Amino acid sequence: MTKVQVSPQGVLDLRTDLDLLFLHQEQPARKVLPGKAGRQLADALARRGFEAEVGKTVAVEVDAGSARRLVIVAGLGKKEKTDARALHAAAAAGMRAARKCKLGTAGVALPAAAGGMRDLESRSRALLEGLLIGSYSFDRYLSRGDQAPPLRRIVVAAGQHAAAVKKSLAPAMALAEGVMLARDLVNEPAGVLDPVSYAARIRRHFRSRGVQVRVFGRSQLEKMKMGALLQVAAGSEVPARVAHLVWRPARPKKRVALVGKGVTFDAGGYNLKTTGHIETMKCDMAGSAAVIGAVHAAARLKLPVEVHGVVGLVENLVSGKAYKPGDILHTRSGKTIEINNTDAEGRLVLADILDYAQTTIKPDVMIDLATLTGACVVALGERCSAVFGSDEVLRKDLLAAAQRAGELMWPLPLIEDYFEQLRSPIADCRNTGSRWGGSITAALFLEQFVGQTPWLHLDIAGPAFSEKEDAFWGEGGTGAGVPTLLAFLAGIGA
Repeated sequence: MTKVQVSPQGVLDLRTDLDLLFLHQEQPARKVLPGKAGRQLADALARRGFEAEVGKTVAVEVDAGSARRLVIVAGLGKKEKTDARALHAAAAAGMRAARKCKLGTAGVALPAAAGGMRDLESRSRALLEGLLIGSYSFDRYLSRGDQAPPLRRIVVAAGQHAAAVKKSLAPAMALAEGVMLARDLVNEPAGVLDPVSYAARIRRHFRSRGVQVRVFGRSQLEKMKMGALLQVAAGSEVPARVAHLVWRPARPKKRVALVGKGVTFDAGGYNLKTTGHIETMKCDMAGSAAVIGAVHAAARLKLPVEVHGVVGLVENLVSGKAYKPGDILHTRSGKTIEINNTDAEGRLVLADILDYAQTTIKPDVMIDLATLTGACVVALGERCSAVFGSDEVLRKDLLAAAQRAGELMWPLPLIEDYFEQLRSPIADCRNTGSRWGGSITAALFLEQFVGQTPWLHLDIAGPAFSEKEDAFWGEGGTGAGVPTLLAFLAGIGA
């Protein structure tokens, strides 16, 4: 990870290769830098028609004493609308622009207070998070000449606020590490990260990090009666795995179970996905990646919350052993499921591990994350996750955490009447209903396996993977869900 320092100097006083500045739409550009440099900056931005839209950047040169200095300006949009999301996007976009310059160090000016970011702590933390996450790249499979070298060092010019900004550095770094870990996992090709290698990577990563890891193999899963999960995995030559991670502080205030769908490749089974949909299905384990990233960050910060992460790792492929439409699956809970779509496999995996989590861990709160339904993307688009849950207070707490974290999430209802679509004449339920309200019926399906545990379901199908560059997330796996989970865990541990 790029090294970050905080300095009491002004940005032009730093000995760095370039400078990153931030500009609101109403802010006079000449006041961002002092004297002649500010006037030159304003003239250059005017000539280029730069309007300081959120996440837009421009590079110019200005005079700084006897030398010319490269300056990147990142837009923050309208001042009154500046929030964590805007600052995340501006800082991350600025860092990607800086990387393209292929220089070693960058000085960063602390943005002016505005809108919902008047509080120095929240503003500096959002800035640092954006800078760190924006420095990410997944280029391990590129030839060396095609790789953009990472910045060696970022120096935040915080002036008189340097001491306060430094306090935000540790939580920002913990979050960035969790997000980057999740992004690395999602971005790995499915041929590299199958269920067995994924489980092994989890073990290696958490060795000596204070997190306990147990991995269950096929024979253990059979004894645990995880029939639904095992049937989804049956079409692959690579056996299923379930990993159970535990961060346990000395005196925990709450016990939280995070449950993640980890389908390392989803071909759809016999309801085979078509061209245009199958190409990015390595990302169907993004829910599990978010869980792993959140556990990492919670342990890194030593949060006073006992955090359990349970992830079900399978491939959903086609073979002579694969489960078929019309099959009846027996779940760990004892409920039976009639299969009417083998491409609705994630909920089958979650059914068994949700039951395991609620009966074995007995958490105070249980949250599952999954790239579960295309219907959710139709409803909320590619940037917003859906939040389901019958506990209104818990749902509001999670949505408040999402707002603090700068993630878009929106509540959708659990309409009990829709469960009629899942009725089966030969089993306790079907695994899918009609195409209408598909994200709701999926959540209603999961609700059958959570018992009396306070529970939330996050459908992250939209934001988990970005096929084109996003101002904050970039391109590819995003780590969506990690910021909100960490903010939620920090909130209940406060």
